[in-house]
Amino acid sequence: MKTIKAKVRADIPVTESSLDKAIERGELRRKNSLQATAVTYMAPCLVVGFEDGSGVLLPIANYPEFDDFEVEDYASLTVGYAGTALCHEGKDLHVSIAGMISASKPLMAMAASVAASRNGRQSSVAKSEAARANGRKGGRPRKVDVDLQVPTKKPS
Repeated sequence: MKTIKAKVRADIPVTESSLDKAIERGELRRKNSLQATAVTYMAPCLVVGFEDGSGVLLPIANYPEFDDFEVEDYASLTVGYAGTALCHEGKDLHVSIAGMISASKPLMAMAASVAASRNGRQSSVAKSEAARANGRKGGRPRKVDVDLQVPTKKPS
């Protein structure tokens, strides 16, 4: 595991440009992370809605955090921590949405499949250069079939 030492920057003044850069970094992080916007209860599941209108059903039976919840308690669930957690103030509960999703084997299998598909379409600089070099040589070399050896007849 890589260890990163914290930098103390208490003496650096906050300027308009540094504030603008921090806001820009925050927006980029927000766009690239899980951002739930709503949670509702539809027995026996929680429906978690996201910014783009998509959602996911999470069966509450899979999560022991909700064992002591009554039906009325689900109405008090809110989305917190910048859209990354489900919160219930009365029960002092804060549950990571990503953690809930990762506890589901089928959802994780689907996420892995989607990630693999997306990553397979990406092209690195080296991959692009190799494709261009092969193109200059006439394209991908054809596979050469090994001559089939025909069994000879035994002399009688």
